[in-house]
Amino acid sequence: QVQLVESGGGLVQAGGSLRLSCAPSPRAFGSAAMGWFRQAPGKEREFVAAITGSGSGTYYADSVKGRFTISRDNAKNTMYLQMNSLKPEDTAVYYCAAKSGAYYRTYVRATDYDYWGQGTQVTVSS
Repeated sequence: QVQLVESGGGLVQAGGSLRLSCAPSPRAFGSAAMGWFRQAPGKEREFVAAITGSGSGTYYADSVKGRFTISRDNAKNTMYLQMNSLKPEDTAVYYCAAKSGAYYRTYVRATDYDYWGQGTQVTVSS
């Protein structure tokens, strides 16, 4: 059974930074294509960023481009989302996701992913 465990959420002022982490288990699953999504109250889950299994390819939603950076350290079996210049509209529950059997592409649709974490709350105050 694959599990994804997120950490790093919290409360931050507008303009501040947070770094989210996601660690898949079992360890061998760490080379799969992965992504971050978010869901604000009353809204649908939306794509934030995606990364290939090797980490060489990334893709971002326009709303976070230039402010967020997705990365992964396969040796540490961990994916990250560095969030800078945070805005109140970034407030949401953030989820990491993994797609089994995928290594070379990025994926932007929630339905493309097979496994999801439990989510971590990010709150940005104005």
